[in-house]
Amino acid sequence: MTLRVGFVTGATPDKWARAWRERRREPLALTPVTEDEQLDGVRSGELDMALVRLPVDRDALHCVRLYDELQVVVAGRDHLVAAADAEGVMLADLVDEQLVLPHVSGWTPQADQLAWPPMSAADAVETVAAGTGIVILPMSVARLHGRKDVVTRPVTDLDPTTIGLVWRIDADDERTQDFVGIVKGRGANSTRG
Repeated sequence: MTLRVGFVTGATPDKWARAWRERRREPLALTPVTEDEQLDGVRSGELDMALVRLPVDRDALHCVRLYDELQVVVAGRDHLVAAADAEGVMLADLVDEQLVLPHVSGWTPQADQLAWPPMSAADAVETVAAGTGIVILPMSVARLHGRKDVVTRPVTDLDPTTIGLVWRIDADDERTQDFVGIVKGRGANSTRG
């Protein structure tokens, strides 16, 4: 029986998928999911597990925190952000900017914001590459949509985002526990603990 694992944009399940294939006979199917829909497949039963960006509603779900990632500001190569130190900027440095995609924290610059149409992260990076505004994204998402005409700088006073693994409490079985063991770094012969 195939283990079906969703993964949110930016998560990289490849090393865990390789370990699964080395240890188990059952196939593993990886399915990309959007952040807005990252729990839908798990809750509906279409997916057995998902790598998600926390926080999420954990009602009836197991959740294991896996790793944190920096949040970065993405701006056009000619933007003032490009002149900032590679070690990063603070939100106070961005208060006069146009934020082309709402930030998950709810933070908004003090400058009057334009009414941006809904857009994906890829569309937001394309918009800032044209020299209009900024976007703040998890580093992995910014890298995924990276271009030569944009720069990224860490936002040092934003908490990192966290990737976690979720699965339904009522669907906890040997297969899911084996995958949990893999993502937690347990060896093939180790016991759960």
